[in-house]
Amino acid sequence: MINPADQDLTDAQNELYAWIKEYMKEFQHSPSIRQMMQAMGLKSPAPIQSRLKHLQEKGYISWQEGKARTLKIIDEIIDGIPIMGSIAAGGLIETFSDINEKFDISDVLRKKEVFALTVNGDSMIDACIADGDMVLMEPIRDSHSLRNGTIVSAMVPGLGTTLKYFFKRGNKIFLEAANESYDPIELDLNEVVFQGKLLAVWRKI
Repeated sequence: MINPADQDLTDAQNELYAWIKEYMKEFQHSPSIRQMMQAMGLKSPAPIQSRLKHLQEKGYISWQEGKARTLKIIDEIIDGIPIMGSIAAGGLIETFSDINEKFDISDVLRKKEVFALTVNGDSMIDACIADGDMVLMEPIRDSHSLRNGTIVSAMVPGLGTTLKYFFKRGNKIFLEAANESYDPIELDLNEVVFQGKLLAVWRKI
């Protein structure tokens, strides 16, 4: 499982997560919020949505809030993808023949303790990160080591989280979009918590 370190599930989160896994194993699609409410014995969707957000933040699920049937379980890491050779983006080159390597990402992901987030919105579209994509993030141990231009997931207490380019200018932090329709977000350093920096983007075609 792609799972950040030291972020264990609460009993309520674990109960919902285990139920979702069993449901999807049986029915091959994700349950609705109402079905989750019934299974957990709840009369309001708010506790379910809260648990889903925490499961997503901890890297257990991918989920787009407000969009039906978008929930996915992140419990398998690809052990090895055959490297078939090279492909030209310009002229033609010789195609692949023998397969003698594998692109193994499992150890990398485990060592880096990465977590996954589902992208909501188009503010990073010019960085080839679209609405509905899944981004793999590496936890940030020391925010002072962040380089300008790094794509980060940042949490502004009381306002929410966002995926943006990081820039530090003087004593100010700027979170900048890859879409000219969005203005930069200017903050003091103590107003933002950096959760992770971008490792990879996963898009299901």
